[in-house]
Amino acid sequence: MARPSVALVSALRGTASRLRSSVSYAWGHLGMCNCGHLVQTLCGLAPARIHTIALEGDGDWETLANAYCPTSGHAIDDVITALIDAGLTTDDIAHLEKLDDTAILAALPGGHRWLRRNDRADVILYVEAWADLL
Repeated sequence: MARPSVALVSALRGTASRLRSSVSYAWGHLGMCNCGHLVQTLCGLAPARIHTIALEGDGDWETLANAYCPTSGHAIDDVITALIDAGLTTDDIAHLEKLDDTAILAALPGGHRWLRRNDRADVILYVEAWADLL
């Protein structure tokens, strides 16, 4: 589970707030998906830039996190380093993309239930519950 920090809780709440607005959300786009939106909030990068950086590696955010090497010199690893510096673990990155961390799901209003990973409203519920938990 993520290390609680003011920066991370603020970023999670900020991400939920931005997702409530008219920003684009596309689970299949590495810069506008669940992780992409948190990266936008934490790093201030544009969705297209995040997508381009993420394409330096292979696969989705879970695969990118699993391949993370802080000394690689690759821009994607710099982005993941920023997430880790904010308090996330590489497992948190994978769980965020799939909305499946059981501790966060148990903290949902109304109790545990499975969420749809490509549903904006479910992403908002998940990141808000995560922020509350932290």
